[in-house]
Formats: sequence, C-alpha cells, structure tokens
Amino acid sequence: MQNPQDTIAAIATAPGKGGVGIVRLSGPLAAEIGEKISGVLPKPRYADYRPLANQTGEVLDHGIVIYFKAPHSYTGEDVFELQGHGGPVVLNLLLKTAVELGARIAAPGEFTERAFINEKMDLAQAEAVADLIESTTEQAARAATRSLQGDFSKRIQVLLDSLIHIRLYIEAALDFPEEEIDFLSDQQLHKRMHKLQADMASVTKSVRQGQLLREGMTVVILGQPNAGKSSLLNALSGSDTAIVTEIAGTTRDVLQQQIHIDGLPLNIVDTAGLRETEDVVEAEGVKRAWRAVQDADRVLLLVDASKGITAADEKIIADLPQDCDYDVIYNKIDLLPAYPHTVIPRIVPDEHHTAIHLSAGKNEGVELLAQHLEKSIGYEQNNEGIFTARQRHVDALKIAREHIELSAAQLNVSAGELAAEELRLAQEQLSKITGVFTNDDLLGEIFSSFCIGK
Repeated sequence: MQNPQDTIAAIATAPGKGGVGIVRLSGPLAAEIGEKISGVLPKPRYADYRPLANQTGEVLDHGIVIYFKAPHSYTGEDVFELQGHGGPVVLNLLLKTAVELGARIAAPGEFTERAFINEKMDLAQAEAVADLIESTTEQAARAATRSLQGDFSKRIQVLLDSLIHIRLYIEAALDFPEEEIDFLSDQQLHKRMHKLQADMASVTKSVRQGQLLREGMTVVILGQPNAGKSSLLNALSGSDTAIVTEIAGTTRDVLQQQIHIDGLPLNIVDTAGLRETEDVVEAEGVKRAWRAVQDADRVLLLVDASKGITAADEKIIADLPQDCDYDVIYNKIDLLPAYPHTVIPRIVPDEHHTAIHLSAGKNEGVELLAQHLEKSIGYEQNNEGIFTARQRHVDALKIAREHIELSAAQLNVSAGELAAEELRLAQEQLSKITGVFTNDDLLGEIFSSFCIGK
C-alpha cells in the first residue's frame, strides 16, 4: 500500500469527452487543496458552483465543488470533488494544479483501498465495486450491487457466527473435563453442525453462480475438419463471426466470441479441425486447439451425424484431459434421409456424456444446446439471491467446507481437540473473504486491477 498519509488525486470519470468530468481528492490536504482551487470550503455535503483556478489565479473552468468531511465520505477521509466540464484538457489542468498544491496521483483502486482500510466496507464489498464497473450484463450488475450492499458479507458472517458458536461449545467442553456430562455427544451440537454444513453448501452454490455471472463459462468447440464448428459458433453468437466454406481446414486459428445466454456470459472458442497435416500453419492451429482445451470449462465435440463417431473422433475423446467435461454434438442432421420426420433436434443423455442432435447450418436444436450448457453448470435464470463472486471466494469456501466436514467427522468420534482445530482453520478461510485475515500481497493484487480514480 502507498503512504496512507498522502493526499491523493485522480480523474474519476471515464477518459474522453463528456458533459461532466470529476477530479477527486482524498486525504489530509484534500479540503485545503480544494479550497485553494475553488476559493471556498463549502458546507460539507452541499454543492457550490464556483470558478476553478490554478495557483496563479487563472480560471481553468467553472463547475460544482462538493466537500465530504471525514469520516462521512467514500474513503473515510476528507474528500473534495471538483466537477467541471468533461474535456480531457480541462480535467488534466485541474489534476495538475492539485498535484502542484501537494497531492499525488492516486494508484489504481487506491480510493477503494482506503475505504477498506478505514472500515467503510469489507474486502468483498470493495471487490464488488470493480465488478459493478466491469459488469457486462444486467444480471451481473445486479449481483455486484447486492455484494456492494453487503449481501454476500452477511451470508459469510452468518456462517462465521454459527461456526464460532459450535467451536466455543466444543472448547468449553474440553476446558471442563471434570463434568460428568458428555458435551460432545449432545444431539443439539450435532444438529448445529449439520445445519452449518447445509448452509455452507447453499452459500457455495450461490458463490459459484456469482462467479459464473462475473467471469462466464469457457466452451471450446472441437472436431474434425468440416464438422461444422464455425457454423455452430455463428449460430450460438447470432453473427457471421467465423468464415464457413465447404473446404476442409478453413479455420486455421483459434477464434473467440463472447455471447450471453439469459444473462450468462459464454466465451465460445472455435478451433482448427483436428487432423494430421503437413501444412505448417494448419498444424500450429491444431496445437492451439489443444491448448485451448486446457482452459475450457466444457468441450463440445462436433461429429458429422451421417458418419457418427469415427475412429478419429474416438482418438480425440481419448486425448481429452481426464477431468474434462464434454458433450458430443451430432451436427448436420438436416442431411440425413429421415429428416425431418423421425430425425429431429434432441438431447440424449448418456452414461459418460450428453449427445445433442442438431443442425448448426439451419440453426435448429441450437437452443437445446444453449439450455444444456446452462444446466450443465447449475446456472439458474432466476438469480435474485445471487451476488458477485471471484475465484478466491470459491477457493476459500471450498477449503473451509473441507475443514468443516473433517470437524464433523472428528466430532462423531468424540475427538474434540481435532474438531475444534478444524473449525478454527475453517474460520480463518471464511474470514479471508471479507478481509479480517488477509495480507498486503493479496490487497495489492486485488486493488491493482481497479481503474484509476476508484
């Protein structure tokens, strides 16, 4: 973290031209610098229309100034905002003047970092600020707003309160071994542990949904040349993103397109046809296709419905990573003799994967595929209770849940010391989510991803 005693300044509005632009200051000199530029220290939280001048008295702009006195501000410090016209030259002149008067340029996310340090918000809420700004769908924005309002933090706090209560009960039993009552076999204690486990499962599911809304799902389309991969990409995206021809090997590189299905961001990756080739460019495309599979949440293996799964397709399946989730897409069903009488778009569940029969070229059955992708990752269109979440939240909950499961197992065999220790470790993981237990490296990583001025 930079020196918290510095007064920081930044342009808080987006780059470019606009009707209004804001230069924000925060820190011990914010009020003094703001007063020198505007000629007045306005009543806190009241707007005042003033000329804005540099150190020589030259008027740079006319605009509104607002003073937020600590601790009643976004950062918890004195904050002064200069709201002028939204031209980059004017705003940079105001920022330059603020720096000349004793401020320094704020680092990315430093305003929000100070809000966290000054306990105006916890870490999950601070991350939600960036998530709200970066939202790509209406649902994602609503989820980020819920996190910013503290919904996520409240769910975590409920888990912590329940966990701490159980932990205190167990440790109290250990501290009074002379009592003849076996506190660890108390059915009420076991009921509380079961409820904690159920609540953990519920929160974990919500967090996974929130992560999907924020980051999206990466789907890689694989298959032999001319299987219709590019046609499927175009059908899913609703645009001619990829070139489609009858010539095998048209796609030579990895193509990516982000789409949204019912508010769920999908990162669709089209790849080169998988086959042995002496063409150097095509061979490189095949290598890139396999690299894309390593980062995929799901793989769609396209096969020609008239041929079924061939030996080459079986080799592709065999070469997939062991933990890879994949579906087999039987494409071009419109070319089958029985279409559209007995051959229609459909989903056929299988023991190891799901088979989906469709025609990407005619855009028939693509909606079934989209619905399957949503269902395969547990995405729900009705996400009113969902809040935005990040991978670190998912990881922390996963580890905490494992410790709670181990604690429950130790409790069943009356190993109180071990049960209490597992709960302590779970508590530490949950506390990392809201920032009670954290480190400077993590804070630096989180806030460095923010935009300057926020």
